Amino acid sequence: MTESAPRLALLTPHGVGAGDLDSLIPALATACAAGDVAAVILRLAPADERALTALVKRVAPVVQEREAALVVAARDFVGDLVSVAMRGGADGVHVDRPGDLADLRGRLRDGRILGTGGFETRHAAMDAGEGGADYLMFGGLYPDGEAPDPESVRARAAWWAEIFETPCIAVACTFDEVAGHAATGAEFVGLESALWLADPAGVARAQEALGGAA
Repeated sequence: MTESAPRLALLTPHGVGAGDLDSLIPALATACAAGDVAAVILRLAPADERALTALVKRVAPVVQEREAALVVAARDFVGDLVSVAMRGGADGVHVDRPGDLADLRGRLRDGRILGTGGFETRHAAMDAGEGGADYLMFGGLYPDGEAPDPESVRARAAWWAEIFETPCIAVACTFDEVAGHAATGAEFVGLESALWLADPAGVARAQEALGGAA
């Protein structure tokens, strides 16, 4: 279990495309400056690699200038997400229900991040930890907008943080979940987009729930 307060990770909505950037980029800039934000997980809409690379190139500087890492995810994307991340200047990739993590780990060099989530069992989580993931994520909205049971998220994050050294993110879908998720010992508390994208004060509010200003 960690003794210090967890840092924040911001999750974008599922399916971000180029048409979303005019509103997303300024919101990210505001949010990353408002608290101790360690990372942003950018959930991309499926598109061709060139289009996704161009999109990542626009977002990465906004996040990185505020000393946060940009991690890209793309559900149902059949291309090479590692190539998109590297060519776009992102800091890493996030995959749900991972297949061959060893292959991804081998390709993500120079300190780039490999994150994973979407676990249905504890065994699957342990396999991911042994496969070289830099962090595991518990919780987060499903693509259909449904939220997982927060008690289940807390239980899995507490179990992981108590036993394993690999950091984890416990994702909050409401502000009421932030303090409880932090109490699990997770190194990071994730904020779904409803908590920061439309609310300029959302990150500061979450930061306060974690124990004070950044």
